[in-house]
Amino acid sequence: MRRESPRAKRAGWAAVIGLFVLSGCSWASGWFGSSEPAARPILEPGTCPTAAILKPLSQTALFAPGQPHEPPGVAFYGLLSEVEAKCDRAGDAVRLALDVVVVGERGPAAGGASALDLWYFVAVTGPDQAVLGKRLFPVHIDIPGSAKRAAVSDHIEETIPLGGRRPGDVNVILGFQQGAEAVEFYRHYRGR
Repeated sequence: MRRESPRAKRAGWAAVIGLFVLSGCSWASGWFGSSEPAARPILEPGTCPTAAILKPLSQTALFAPGQPHEPPGVAFYGLLSEVEAKCDRAGDAVRLALDVVVVGERGPAAGGASALDLWYFVAVTGPDQAVLGKRLFPVHIDIPGSAKRAAVSDHIEETIPLGGRRPGDVNVILGFQQGAEAVEFYRHYRGR
């Protein structure tokens, strides 16, 4: 077995340290550098209301004229797929930005139709689930001729007055504004 001399060991360590210094590793500059990392805002818990799609109202069905309100009579299905919320505090209010993904899908009775118009709601509820406010939003979806479905991202910005509540004490819920025929359809044909 061959042993290295102390001089060879020192030379090896000097080479390693030299490479380390010359490489300019970012974590090394963080330890030894004087530059401060970029300030990141610290948000307290509950600074943005929770936004959620109500599962029972996440789907809707539009029927072709003169067709029965059964699966073969559906011209289009609508689906509230996802919602992303961002907010900023503004005094005793929250400025809320929602990005809502809405999907339209052809049904068996779509025929040559290539577009659908849907209405969904955004409601604000308090800690006791009482509705504090509700607005309806229209959405138009064009489905290309060869496609079965298409989706749009609908961007909404609203200011929610808090009335002395913390932002985490209110919830934002979304769902389709259902007509009587869609309510009856889903009562009998769950899962579609």
